[in-house]
Amino acid sequence: MSNNGQTVSAATAEQLGLILDSGSFVPYYEQIVDQVRSLIKANRLREGQTFCSEGDIARTLGISKMPVRQAFQKLRSEGLLIIAKGRRPVIGSGRVPWDFQQLRGFSEEMRRRGLVPSAKVLALDLQEPDLETAQALKLAPNEKVYRLKRLRFVNKKPVAVVTSYLPARIFAGIEKQNLEKQSLYHVFESIYQRKLHWAEEVIGAVNAGEEEASVLHASAGSPLLLIKETTYDTLHVPIEFSVSLLRGDRYAASVVSVRKR
Repeated sequence: MSNNGQTVSAATAEQLGLILDSGSFVPYYEQIVDQVRSLIKANRLREGQTFCSEGDIARTLGISKMPVRQAFQKLRSEGLLIIAKGRRPVIGSGRVPWDFQQLRGFSEEMRRRGLVPSAKVLALDLQEPDLETAQALKLAPNEKVYRLKRLRFVNKKPVAVVTSYLPARIFAGIEKQNLEKQSLYHVFESIYQRKLHWAEEVIGAVNAGEEEASVLHASAGSPLLLIKETTYDTLHVPIEFSVSLLRGDRYAASVVSVRKR
């Protein structure tokens, strides 16, 4: 189904005009991905439309299924293709589902999806925690926290503002670390020897204020996915409380629930 409730027929690779440039240095799978992105942008492929199978594209282009499979994996990681076992692929919304069943840092999650993460530090200071942060981190009176605010990018596009609060007694000297080139989870585990164990999240939605909209290249008032997360180490000590604001047009929460018998 399309967004307006009307059925959208499946398109074939031949109808879509998919072609490959054998003389290009760009790998075949990237050429396929680029063309599918362009077709979606031009509204020739719409959300809910049934897409070609790997075999259809491979036969039309005269190549093996391997580069087509790589292209499908990339499109799936970007939320542009929905693939279910035993069914034909369907064009997605472009919102990447975030799986909360696995404890992964932002960089780990993006690399797992075949994307390129990066970060820019917007602020790093030592401060008194507010009540919510103090309770989440179970801080003693007068304890301070480092506040680390970063702008996160995927494939050089800004997608999230993440503010992390870290107990100063645990992460003394963290300002000396290069927090744009290193994953924060890597710093936790490799530099400070705090092995991660589990996290609890609270997920909601907010409207972008002017500051967030500006750095995320979004419109003021546009929807943002709000994630508040407390991360614990293997000693069950809370070592990070973070507040993440992700562009709602690019990310969606993905949680699997199991009914207990």
